[in-house]
Amino acid sequence: MRSTILTLLLLTALPVAHAQDSLLDLLGQEEQPIEYTDASFKTSRVINSHSLENTAHGVLDFKIGHRFGFLNLGPVEAFGLDQATIRLGLDYGLTDRIMIGIGRSSYQKTVDGFVKYKLLRQCQSGCHMPITLAFVAGMTTTTVAKENTWWYDTSRTDYYSHRLGYNFQMIMGRKFSENFSLQFMPGVIHRNLVRTAQEEHDVINIGAAGRVKLTNRLAINAEYFYVLPGQMYGDNVTADQLNDPNPGFHNSLSIGFDIETGGHVFQLHFTNSTAMYERGVITETTGDWLKGDIHFGFNISRVFTLHRPKAREPRTRKKEKKQKDDR
Repeated sequence: MRSTILTLLLLTALPVAHAQDSLLDLLGQEEQPIEYTDASFKTSRVINSHSLENTAHGVLDFKIGHRFGFLNLGPVEAFGLDQATIRLGLDYGLTDRIMIGIGRSSYQKTVDGFVKYKLLRQCQSGCHMPITLAFVAGMTTTTVAKENTWWYDTSRTDYYSHRLGYNFQMIMGRKFSENFSLQFMPGVIHRNLVRTAQEEHDVINIGAAGRVKLTNRLAINAEYFYVLPGQMYGDNVTADQLNDPNPGFHNSLSIGFDIETGGHVFQLHFTNSTAMYERGVITETTGDWLKGDIHFGFNISRVFTLHRPKAREPRTRKKEKKQKDDR
């Protein structure tokens, strides 16, 4: 009798023990390492605007931006090739999330700087974050002689603060597939000094940009900034411009191609914006695409590795939670 009961107990315990071992195996397994989505755009810029991407940690990105004159200037000006506006910039990745940059433009002899921080990063595996979210804060100052600027007025005191402008922008986007990325860019531009009493110091705007990959080394990009009506009022506004949402100004529209060649990325594009920094692009664009006020231009990006961070072991959601608990 005892042997029969013992046999029954052993037979009952076998599947329970097997199930317990399987459960322990599952609990003991490390979760899948987190892999963040990359290459939403080829560089940290779409054309004029910031993209979802950051310059990598320890990498210096030297950028050259060039705009020719308007195409509608005709053959006398070689369809704009006789004129040029340039910007030279240096961007550096302090970490994988934080990058800083500074640039100098020939347009109004402007110096600009910015800080960009990735709040959220889209995951490819290991977590469930569906988007990338970044914040950009920047500042500009013009260095041209005040006698040559529109704000110079002998009837009042001119302060250096009149030259300053600030920009704040959120970038929200997603890489939907290997061939398509999309982002939205709500933001505000603050100008310490404006042209007329009708203009707002704080200009609210909404931008959108996208990328479609054509081949492994070629992609088409486009970006557009919409300035909410009633915030801008330019000089010498004509009667037919009075009904415009922002008389004397136009929304910025740019279309171009990215060509990757090793360590370089060439961007060939067409745009109605002369400037290559946020304040100029969003609040000072006067070109009209329908009238041929289109610049042909290019950007060149060349990266240099100045610092190689130590290799880190793959992070998992379990490790991230433990780090938060330790804090």
